[in-house]
Amino acid sequence: MATTSMPLLTVERLSKSFGAHQVLKSIDMTVAAGDVTCIVGPSGSGKSTLLRCLNYLEVPSSGAVFLEGEPVGLRWKGEKLYRMSFNELSMQRQRMGMVFQGFHLFPHKTALENVIEAPVVVKGVPKAQAIEEAMRLLDKVGLSERAHYYPAQLSGGQQQRVAIARSLAMQPALMLFDEPTSALDPELVGEVLAVMRQLAEEGMTMVVVTHEMAFARDVADHLVFMDGGVIVEAGPPRTVLGNPQHARTRAFLARVQ
Repeated sequence: MATTSMPLLTVERLSKSFGAHQVLKSIDMTVAAGDVTCIVGPSGSGKSTLLRCLNYLEVPSSGAVFLEGEPVGLRWKGEKLYRMSFNELSMQRQRMGMVFQGFHLFPHKTALENVIEAPVVVKGVPKAQAIEEAMRLLDKVGLSERAHYYPAQLSGGQQQRVAIARSLAMQPALMLFDEPTSALDPELVGEVLAVMRQLAEEGMTMVVVTHEMAFARDVADHLVFMDGGVIVEAGPPRTVLGNPQHARTRAFLARVQ
């Protein structure tokens, strides 16, 4: 639950177009520190594009994103904003962990090696310290006994949990999840959601694009329903899911709940 009234993340009039196709249309959103925000909606509604704009994996066409008051992907020079250099953006992205639909683990490295890679290479953490922290994180996601397994030796759910541990190893202020269970067999979904529930209980700020409505209802502090590149409806999840005010929200929920 939220621990402060000051937004950790602020999105202002964010738009994104690919050629003539406008995917996001003037999105406004805030996320308080410690909150879990779940974003739901039909395919093609702009959910994943919004998430990728939050850490500048996609460059917004207009509008801005602020993390702890600082513009994401941009820096002030005098009274004007300029695009950050690659190194500056890489430093800023360390504060935002991202877990994708695919696991994107290094196939030639063990689970442990995947988790320590960024702290050692990017942050310069001593290897022994990184290993100690990585083992703690692998234990947190229930995989300490498989620390020396390669991705090919792990199930999809286990690989996704390693990916979560890898993101947490950078000690981010914010975790972004892009449909983290969509590539998993149904019986493996629960183990990933259990880790995410634990993170929520511990106060990790998260923005989650998901189709898992039960997770959104039980874990989220705020639910956002998107369609056609706009936020159609937003509010407490039990209110939006239980008593949607917009006809488009009602039609969507009738198909997925």
